[in-house]
Amino acid sequence: MITLIGKELAKKGLSFIYYGPEEECESCRFKASCIGNLEENRKYTITEVRDNEQKCPIHESEKVVPVTIERADIEILTNSKSVFEGSTFTFEAPDCSDDCKFYDECLPEGLIDGDKCTVIKNNGKHDGECKKGYKLTKLILGF
Repeated sequence: MITLIGKELAKKGLSFIYYGPEEECESCRFKASCIGNLEENRKYTITEVRDNEQKCPIHESEKVVPVTIERADIEILTNSKSVFEGSTFTFEAPDCSDDCKFYDECLPEGLIDGDKCTVIKNNGKHDGECKKGYKLTKLILGF
């Protein structure tokens, strides 16, 4: 997938979360190629940076460049018992409160309830103690 990103951010391997368009994007002639393929609250990784700068008032350098991106892998803590590398499952957000120290790891940005995920890597048991008593496992998920 190709999108446009601020020239100062355009680095292979950079991951970012798309939070939605700025007001200025609505009337931009590059809207379709810049944000047309992006989903809000999704995490992406830049796989290739291309040439061909364009002007853009919302970025620091006021320039954007085309980049190739893909959905980023996401690290997560989960209480799933039947996970192994290569397995797939549908993510269901746990019923936890945001005052838990593991909240951001169990509900990472870029992952949405109902997402179909593939376990890329199982990093084993998590040592921390969950307030709800869950036995947590560290995973890297792909899509």
